[in-house]
Amino acid sequence: MTAPLVSAPLAVADFEERARNVLDAASWDWLAGGAERERTLRANRAELDRIALVPRVLADVSACDTSATFLARRCALPVSVAPVAYQRLFHPEGERAAARAAAAAGVPYVVSTLTSTPLAELAATDAELWFQLYWLKDRNQVLRLVRAAEEAGARALVVTVDVPVMGRRLRDARGSFALPPSVRAVLLDESSPPLAHRRAPGASAVAVHTSAAFSQSVTWADLRWLRQRTELPLVVKGVLDPDDAVLAAESGAAAVVVSNHGGRQLDGAVPTALALPRVVERLGSLGADQCEVLVDSGVRGGADVLALLALGARAVLLGRPMIWGLAAGGEQGCRHVLDLLGAELHHAMQLAGCPTVGEAHCLRTTRLCEGNL
Repeated sequence: MTAPLVSAPLAVADFEERARNVLDAASWDWLAGGAERERTLRANRAELDRIALVPRVLADVSACDTSATFLARRCALPVSVAPVAYQRLFHPEGERAAARAAAAAGVPYVVSTLTSTPLAELAATDAELWFQLYWLKDRNQVLRLVRAAEEAGARALVVTVDVPVMGRRLRDARGSFALPPSVRAVLLDESSPPLAHRRAPGASAVAVHTSAAFSQSVTWADLRWLRQRTELPLVVKGVLDPDDAVLAAESGAAAVVVSNHGGRQLDGAVPTALALPRVVERLGSLGADQCEVLVDSGVRGGADVLALLALGARAVLLGRPMIWGLAAGGEQGCRHVLDLLGAELHHAMQLAGCPTVGEAHCLRTTRLCEGNL
């Protein structure tokens, strides 16, 4: 009997099972899980699945162009690699492998404050780096991280504003999740052994660490303080309310990221595909074109990217699928994910009658009722 052929992944989503098969249960749960009952985690996907595009026809799509401009940079795709902490948990090369893949694909790579690889090593990959900033209790430490990002050549600061405390991620707490000794947040001054390594029954050591390090008192005044201390563009990540998008723009943000942290913070928060059009409309009604709208959470392929562009996003941040690729194949796995994402987007644009990303913004959309299609 002939054995079935084992083919390479044909879709970005194919990498999910491959990653799950190579990761230990604790690492998989840390990556895949959400907060509390994981309602928002599921809702992100469910809402994306309800978006129906209205294609245009008789457009010349023989040479579709997937390139896009956001934050004044021309990129090969309307995509940036989202910040994910502790990537050496998933592959020995961690962030370095993912950054090299982003450089090869011509898209920005966002480095987490909780990176497990030094900034100097990531700067050497030639990736366009953006630096994601968690607001620490010590303002001097915040400024130290900003200066380190500037010295590493970062092109933007992505300030995450939806984590005053870490969401209650019950998978991690039930498994008493802690980082292995080989993985640590290399940019932070930590105790020895670091808090994130100290296992305790019924608790996530990573959550204990972030509660000790992150500020719960940060306000818009702090964002304005930061705006006065760096020339890097500020991207405010974690916005769901249109009023907050306006406050971000008024505080000097060049962009906001409509995000619920991939369903890992407030369980029951609005899915990003539902929040996105309201944020776009509100900023647009104020004439705030200088504040761009990006989005993340739940993206699993090129068709999702096209749908979010049609809802008004300038670009999309890709999180978990990049880590699936990293776990499954290191740099080559990450490259394959980004190659497939680009191919899927190109194909979807052809079928939707969009020769350019700009025309994708003009596609009409509707929402499917439960059970349709």
